[in-house]
Amino acid sequence: MQQRKAVALISGGLDSMLAAKVVMEQGVHVEGINFFTGFCVEGHTHAIRKRDRQRPKRNNALWTAEQLGIRLHIIDIVEEYKNVVLNPRHGYGAHLNPCLDCKVFMVAKAKEWMQANGFDFIITGEVIGQRPKSQLKHFMPVVARESGADDRLLRPLCARNLPATLPEREGWVDRERLYDFSGRSRKPQMALAKQFGLVDYAQPAGGCCFLTDESYSRKLSDLWAHRGEKRYELDDIMLLKVGRHLRPRAHFKLIIAREEGETRFLEGYRHQFAHLRTLSHAGPLALIEGEFQGEEDRELAARIVARFSQGRDAERVELELASPEKKPIRLRVAPLPADQVASGWYV
Repeated sequence: MQQRKAVALISGGLDSMLAAKVVMEQGVHVEGINFFTGFCVEGHTHAIRKRDRQRPKRNNALWTAEQLGIRLHIIDIVEEYKNVVLNPRHGYGAHLNPCLDCKVFMVAKAKEWMQANGFDFIITGEVIGQRPKSQLKHFMPVVARESGADDRLLRPLCARNLPATLPEREGWVDRERLYDFSGRSRKPQMALAKQFGLVDYAQPAGGCCFLTDESYSRKLSDLWAHRGEKRYELDDIMLLKVGRHLRPRAHFKLIIAREEGETRFLEGYRHQFAHLRTLSHAGPLALIEGEFQGEEDRELAARIVARFSQGRDAERVELELASPEKKPIRLRVAPLPADQVASGWYV
């Protein structure tokens, strides 16, 4: 009998791990696929923040594939994905998360890969009712239809709550060995993980996308508003993940590192942005996005950065203002008092 082959969308979370494992247990050859959009919560932000020091510094999709013993194909879709974020046909969720359009897009990309590589069907870790935007029962057929995957899309964790798919009807998988999970509780998945002997996995709650985060979405909206159009590049969305973002004037924003790891990260952008750093006292690096419209702006920015340095209580702090095109200049300013740092400046 011919061994069937399935490609599993691997996010790095528990559900996608279990979905792949359930199908592997039935003798199907499974390989994973992970799409890089630039918006994933995992990655460099966990590596550079002290508060995340206790978290494993790993790519959970790669780690999941290793635990399952399968190949993982990571595909860069940063450019293609822009239209999903900027013009979601089905709209956004609670923030700027285009979850339904995202799922349609990724399943469609998985279908392309499936056909190009001679695979038979697609696996996802979706569970009915688990997420309000993309995993309601009436949206399940929408994803299958609009992605073009149709009944070659198998959702092993909730398959028995849905009409039988081609892999089930053809006997490639036994429907009775699939599951009928539904709702937001993760207890059934955690019990299944225990049954499979999977004891170390990514936290089974929340999401893996910054677009579901209120603070991040606010920063992205601010970026679009002050550019006058909805567009972004990869560097933009990476910088939105790092530092304090303060907009004391409509025409410029400061990105101020909060700790040593963020300072090192922002150092990589010194040749793209004007930036301020303290000289007389230890302090953060701050990138300047936008343009100063005079000495008053320049002094305000320097006083804000001085406020976040170890010279916050000094009479004067010396800073250097540098930019890719101009010769660096030195400034000596009084740090801005804490009560003058307006809460409305925080993006």
